[in-house]
Amino acid sequence: MAARAPLLPVDLAPLLVRELLSPALNGLLPLPEQATTRRTGVRPKPLLTLGSVPRSGLRGGGQEPVDYAMLDFDYDGLRLSTTAKGELARPAGTGIEIIERHHEDEKAALSALHAAGFRAADPDGQHDRLHLPSQHDWLLFAGEGLAGLRAQGWHIELTPEYRFDLAAIDDWYAQVAQDHAETGSPWLELELGIVVQGASVPLLPVLLQLIREAPRDFERGALELRRDDELLLASLPDGRRTALPWGRIKPILRTLGELYFSDHVGDTLMLPALDAARLAELEASAQLRWMGGEQLLALGRELNAFERIQPVAPPVGLQASLRPYQAEGVAWMQFLREYGLAGILADDMGLGKTIQTLSHILLEKEAGRLGEPALVVAPTSLMSNWQEEAARFAPGLRVLVLTGNDRLQRFDQIGEADLVLTSYALLPRDEEALLRHSFHLLILDESQYIKNHRAKAAQTASLLRARHRLCLTGTPMQNHLGELWSQFHFLMPGLLGDEKAFNANFRKPIEKQGDGERNAFLIRRIKPFLLRRTKDSVAKELPPKTEMVRLVDLAGAQRDLYETVRLAMDRKVREEIALKGVARSQIVILDALLKLRQVCCDPRLLKASETRKGGAPSAKLEALLELMEELLAEGRKVLVFSQFTSMLALIEAELQARAVPYALLTGDTKDRASVVNAFQQGAAPVFLISLKAGGVGLNLTAADTVIHYDPWWNPAAENQATDRAWRIGQDKPVFVYRLIARGTLEEKIQELQRTKADLADAVLAGGETQGLQITAEDLLGILGPG
Repeated sequence: MAARAPLLPVDLAPLLVRELLSPALNGLLPLPEQATTRRTGVRPKPLLTLGSVPRSGLRGGGQEPVDYAMLDFDYDGLRLSTTAKGELARPAGTGIEIIERHHEDEKAALSALHAAGFRAADPDGQHDRLHLPSQHDWLLFAGEGLAGLRAQGWHIELTPEYRFDLAAIDDWYAQVAQDHAETGSPWLELELGIVVQGASVPLLPVLLQLIREAPRDFERGALELRRDDELLLASLPDGRRTALPWGRIKPILRTLGELYFSDHVGDTLMLPALDAARLAELEASAQLRWMGGEQLLALGRELNAFERIQPVAPPVGLQASLRPYQAEGVAWMQFLREYGLAGILADDMGLGKTIQTLSHILLEKEAGRLGEPALVVAPTSLMSNWQEEAARFAPGLRVLVLTGNDRLQRFDQIGEADLVLTSYALLPRDEEALLRHSFHLLILDESQYIKNHRAKAAQTASLLRARHRLCLTGTPMQNHLGELWSQFHFLMPGLLGDEKAFNANFRKPIEKQGDGERNAFLIRRIKPFLLRRTKDSVAKELPPKTEMVRLVDLAGAQRDLYETVRLAMDRKVREEIALKGVARSQIVILDALLKLRQVCCDPRLLKASETRKGGAPSAKLEALLELMEELLAEGRKVLVFSQFTSMLALIEAELQARAVPYALLTGDTKDRASVVNAFQQGAAPVFLISLKAGGVGLNLTAADTVIHYDPWWNPAAENQATDRAWRIGQDKPVFVYRLIARGTLEEKIQELQRTKADLADAVLAGGETQGLQITAEDLLGILGPG
């Protein structure tokens, strides 16, 4: 038998074989009839070539390659393309061998690819190239379709450029380096990774590269549109590729957030140990195999589930019954103490933060843990309040008050006390003496007093030695997010980063850009350490509160004066801003706003040289007196608040002229207690109070009406004032009036109040963050015509 002509090797480059040999071997040359032999039993074996080529005809970079499949058939060593016509022929000895094609087998193979989604659509004109609709389809085919074809005997060839030669993922893991947390360092080290062919591959650099290449694909809105079963093509550091299921990636991205994926990310993340809650979130959602960090995971689970914090029995020595939400607050403080954490009790005014804190201190004493005293720092006006409530509710506590000039003789008694009281004003003066002691608890009441961390009182508070720290405030944030940062910087330095990083990562995106994703990230980070309850949510027994705005029309000389001052101030402010910019024009801006506010209240508040028009009446004062006459005739008891003590003096003179009994409280009042008692016991139906002096530390439940004579930028300050009357113990409906001069900056201040309230709501209650920044245009708009 004559030797057979050598067969063409199947593994030669398919395009080269097709170009050079197919004309002669695929029946395209004339063959002598007498020299041919015919074979009919050769069945074709499918050969599938998979590759990727650069996209042609497109300008610019960054375009994804074109991925393709090419189907050929192996007939006993001869390679045939799907587009070839005619019969197969090759030399055989002195003659020609013709191999009969099995078109039904070829059609069946092509149909199998069509069933997998392949279609012929090639812009390069190679009609035998097949394509899939999307990268997701290619990833699915690489993971599932290829295995099925191989099982059916298909031969698969992959070009070096083929993008979907995927390495299988054997496992997903998370590893926590515990030595950082256990040695007292405030940081922990977290590595997230996958196991590929037995080797661990850190996942964070892989994700970082994907985020850099297509940041919009990883925004929260885009993530939510991804199905869990969709796949993400990822390149590994060694050049291999793999498919990451979005269902595994999304929980990681949601939990950690983009802030963790900075340019400094290596194989691991450095996290504050206080961020253990993030570990628990990952454990619950990302289906990872955990190695190490058991204690931190346990802590994180607790932090993520405050509602499951175990209740605690009230202290035996407490001379009061705690409301359910107050008992929860005490359990929360005990939980923080147990795990060595700190936090802010941010309940609304009037919900009993003081009694919750006293209960916490009592529990520590009764458990034998109060080996060193608890130090409470509060505004001077609250010193008597703390003394009185401690004596009333916790008479078993030994209380030492460090106020007055004779306090210097009492410093040596600190070690013998259970509860030490001092004020923010005295803190810097007594720093040296206080630093000689250490405390079991350090509690800042009305902690918004340290909203400027550069203030001396804030710096001294941070230096004091204490095992546990707490902040108490009904208004953890009044004007901007920096105030919140300052309090957490005192409580747990590092939780929110340093001030510069916090401003860049949170303040600017949230306040200026209304970034809801960044706001949600901030909320998740502080949530375990900030407990906030509102009156509406927990004090159902409180009577209703009705708020009303009374618009007052300025007329005649007062309106003329307002317009004269407005025009002058508008011109002056615009010139200053043009010269120095908004940031360096604050003094001039505030002076302009002050003068306009004074005109609205009463022209007499301006200096005589500025009025130029003496004797302009005050429409607002007249409106107040008319309203007061109505209210007093109905037997109401009224609180009147103003920013200006000079305005209170003018109101006082009018009440004296009408023989209306009143009480007065300003920063100059020496004996606050007697003034408060006079009103509470009914000696005076009207209580004139400066907003600064009366915003905290007063329980004025005898009042049923509150009048805000002039608005202020900060709604929290007004709400604090209102809460002097609308608080636990109030059994009458409370009516709140705001007097606003129509068509003036006071109406515009009302709108800015809403903006600031929205900012606080966005951070503390997860509200919207759009349009929260006060801009130069806003300020100039305030000075514009009504």
